[in-house]
Amino acid sequence: LKIETFCFYFRYKCYSCEPPDCADTAIHAHYCQNAIQCWKSRTRDPEGNENVQRGCTTEHEQLPLYCSQNQKPNTGDSGGPKKRHVSSTGMYNIECCTGDYCNNGSFPELPPMRGKTYSKKLSFEYLQHSVTSGSGSGLPLLIQRTLAKQVSLCECIGRGRYGEVWRGIWHGESVAVKIFFSRDEDSWKRETEIYGTVLLRHENILGYVGSDMTSRNSCTQLWLITHYYPQGSLFDYLNRTAISTHQMITICLSIANGMVHLHTEIFGTEGKPAIAHRDLKTKNILIRANGTCVIADFGLAVMHSQTTNKIDIGNTARVGTKRYMAPEVLDESISMECFDALRKADIYAIGLIFWEVCRRTISCGIAEEYKVPYFDYVSSDPSFEEMRKVVCVDNYRPSVQNRWTSDPFLASMSKLMRECWHMNPNVRLPALRIKKTLLKLASSDETIKITPDGEVVV
Repeated sequence: LKIETFCFYFRYKCYSCEPPDCADTAIHAHYCQNAIQCWKSRTRDPEGNENVQRGCTTEHEQLPLYCSQNQKPNTGDSGGPKKRHVSSTGMYNIECCTGDYCNNGSFPELPPMRGKTYSKKLSFEYLQHSVTSGSGSGLPLLIQRTLAKQVSLCECIGRGRYGEVWRGIWHGESVAVKIFFSRDEDSWKRETEIYGTVLLRHENILGYVGSDMTSRNSCTQLWLITHYYPQGSLFDYLNRTAISTHQMITICLSIANGMVHLHTEIFGTEGKPAIAHRDLKTKNILIRANGTCVIADFGLAVMHSQTTNKIDIGNTARVGTKRYMAPEVLDESISMECFDALRKADIYAIGLIFWEVCRRTISCGIAEEYKVPYFDYVSSDPSFEEMRKVVCVDNYRPSVQNRWTSDPFLASMSKLMRECWHMNPNVRLPALRIKKTLLKLASSDETIKITPDGEVVV
């Protein structure tokens, strides 16, 4: 159940125009009604081309995506209070105001181009930094609305129940384009909401560029554009690669780092709610070039704030992956009103993921072939009832190999995963305890170097 906070806003009339018809409102006069605020903007792409635009914001949830709500307003020539949000590298300048037709007149200016390094630095800001005012993830909404026109799709790199993933080129850089089926619009909206309204950016969370809705071959497509990782998912990586102990620690610790960030609420104006993922699996974790991982796919994610004590579940009818569902999810005893219960269900899935990683870890020259959890108990596409019987009734868990007991790292990992997938949710370790356990394990090997932030040096 999503709990909304209702606020009263005055409503205004604004000018509205798209490039290139924005030079003169007397000639190209379009209007939007019932607006909370008006805005006008000037943007510059990595090639240096500038575009101007006028528009309005009609939903209060979109306010932080245009101008920072923390800025002190100035009174402009048109009489309405104005707020301005300027990119640090001159990528965009957005001026917001309140008052009928207050977004008339000249457009805000951008600083001059700064030599040969400008385009490279601008692309870096597009792809690497938080540039959305007030949220800290992705591009401003007015820039996102033209994303699909700027991306060239190159090759399909994955298909799933939600749609397809393509590698695309955007301003000379590779990006991943997740294209949702129209029936999964709620999942697309949910991921866009999670990425766009909370301070989610973290080195172990998939980097977000933006979202767009476009039409191709007379069909509506829902795009979610993120950073691209050529190595693919952890599932693909483990299928083709046996790994060392060092790589195993790197993978597991980076997953734990990402989960600590997700599960932890950060307080303050630049904070974020706590987030439970609800669909953790190796296919939803990607491998970076340095061997660390990023967590992806937030279509089922749930947000919680201690300030309001409200849980935002969203509207998607999609359910998680049955193979990775915790016992309390399978037997339907979980309380969806208790956020900590949702976090503990995530921890169960982490235990299964660690088991998959450990199977592929070389010890005494041996590594098992890749298998999914419960491969020896259920079919390749198990039903809800199959999983419930195996996990809840029979209380089975993935088999721990005998050889692991003779390897100190794998023996410690065996103990850790058992504490993660325990039948009793209250016994499962929180994400921070998992991270600290892995750090202690890594410190026992002098060949593994750890940074002050808890990252394995690779």
